[in-house]
This record gives sequence, C-alpha cells and structure tokens, in this order.
Amino acid sequence: MGKTLVEMAAELVQAQCSSRNMATDEITSSLQATYNALHALQSGEEKGEVAAVAGTMKPEKSIQKHKITCLECGKEFQMISAKHLASHGLTGREYRKKWGFSLRQPLCAKVLSERRKKASKDRGLPANLIKFQEQRKKKSAAGGASGKGTATRKGKVAAKSAAPRKTVIRKRAAKPAASGTTGSESK
Repeated sequence: MGKTLVEMAAELVQAQCSSRNMATDEITSSLQATYNALHALQSGEEKGEVAAVAGTMKPEKSIQKHKITCLECGKEFQMISAKHLASHGLTGREYRKKWGFSLRQPLCAKVLSERRKKASKDRGLPANLIKFQEQRKKKSAAGGASGKGTATRKGKVAAKSAAPRKTVIRKRAAKPAASGTTGSESK
C-alpha cells in the first residue's frame, strides 16, 4: 500500500531539514505547503487534467536535442512511442495533426533522429531509394497510361486476365486398407 500524503510531505520536509537548519515555524509552514502541493497534484491527477507544462509549452519547443516532451501529459522521453500515444487515445498521425507538426516529423529527440539518418546513409539507403524510384518511373512510362497490367521482375508488363482465378479443391484419394485382418473380423 502506498504512503499517505502526510507521510510523503513529512519525508520531504525531513530531508530538507537535514540539509539546512530550519526554525520550528519554518518547518510547520514548509510541511503545510508541501502537503498542499502534493494534494493539488493528486487531485489534478485523479481528474485527468493535463500537466501545466504541456499547456504552456509551444509544440516546436517540445522537440529538443536530447529529449522530447509529450504535449498531452508533459512527460519527457527520448522518443514518443505508439504505446504512450495510445494511453492518450491517439495515433502518431493524430498527435502530429493536433499539435501542428508535419506528418513526416519524427517524434523523437533530435540526436536520435540524426543517429538514425546517419545509419541509413552508411547502409546506402538513400541511394538505393533513388534508384528504386527511377526504375519505378521507367516502368510506369513503359507501361503506358492505361494502368492495366502488372510489372514483372524483368520490367515487362504482363496483362491481367479479365476472368478471376478459379480455386480448385482436390479431394484426397482414400487410403487403401492395410493388409491383414481388421478389428471386426475374428479368427
């Protein structure tokens, strides 16, 4: 079972007293202020209110070098995962639209995004992507404007048949009976 608010407030004030000398009236006022702050946080959490940080932060300031702040709850992450967004009832696309981000904006810290970009360049991914796009354009230009047919591996276009494929169901042949006597026969 968790600690009560009074116990948590007492522990916080006790830690504060151990680091510096406090008068008796300072201790009581600090204890009351700490308790009130904890109570306000707990009641806000129960109501499901958005943290004050999320309401005051501009979306473009939420993505920083080493962290990204969730604008829904104010928590800081290296990357906002789909699982976290699901806890707010959102998808990545909905979150980006709601807060005015580009749909291509990665929901991660800038360092992580740069690291991924560098790793993909080291693997030759952008060059391969450009080659693929060029091949795709050539194939679509060769295929004509009709859009009928499918591309094969050799770049030729095979015409689709108008009739749908028929599914053939084959029955299994009955297995021949084992030689010898069966359980119903008796000697």
